[in-house]
Amino acid sequence: MENSRFFANKACPYYPCHGDADNFSCLFCFCPLYALGESCGGDYKYTDSGVKDCSNCAIPHRTENYDYIIKRSAEVVELVQKK
Repeated sequence: MENSRFFANKACPYYPCHGDADNFSCLFCFCPLYALGESCGGDYKYTDSGVKDCSNCAIPHRTENYDYIIKRSAEVVELVQKK
């Protein structure tokens, strides 16, 4: 179902938290790939205190990346199961 691939919460006080408001999906508000660390494939950096900063990454917020997120989410499940 195509309409399940996009959600924009324009009532959110942070909308859009980062990225292009014309093509910004809130569906993956908290990126499911964050747990993959350096292998997430996104545009991130680490702060001086060692926190992963994804504010420059738009991968989970662009509609065309829906399939990528879903496919890579299986890696997150595997990672959690190993712990």
